[in-house]
Amino acid sequence: MATSTGKLRYTTPGIPTEDAERVVELLQGRLHATNDLHLTLKHVHWNVVGPHFIAVHEMIDPQVDEVRAFSDSLAERIATLGGSPQGTPGVLVAERTWEEYSIGRATTQEHLGALDLVYQGVITSYRDAIKELEELDVVSQDMLIGQTDKLELFHWFVRAHLEDKSGALSTAGAGSEQEAASAAAE
Repeated sequence: MATSTGKLRYTTPGIPTEDAERVVELLQGRLHATNDLHLTLKHVHWNVVGPHFIAVHEMIDPQVDEVRAFSDSLAERIATLGGSPQGTPGVLVAERTWEEYSIGRATTQEHLGALDLVYQGVITSYRDAIKELEELDVVSQDMLIGQTDKLELFHWFVRAHLEDKSGALSTAGAGSEQEAASAAAE
């Protein structure tokens, strides 16, 4: 069990406590990301409008379910390593390193444009953690690799709506969700 200082009192056999503490920290960051992502995806599901509404509305729900399952797996791995997973909204908001999703009721293209950037951020953070886990814990790394595979697939689903016949993305070069949403709407 983790103490209030984040130090572990025990961990999985074969992993030094110091390494396990770093693994827990990396997994907690992914737990925050997946909790935020599944709530953001559900927000999009509820707020998307326009001629492609039903296609996007129905595409998003399986992503919500899968990402929600990622959160559960991450939390259970944290507990397995002797940590205490933090899943409350207050902790998520206090510790996240990204801004709140900024698009409300909007067209399918606007939401998909913004989601392109959301997925880019989540996938990049996963890949960074995967690299670091190579030396710390290959079991946790394997879990993140499997989750990244699904996240990249979902990202492709989103990008397929943003791509023209030449393969160019309408969101190329966008630096914010608002910019990506605007670019995708054009």
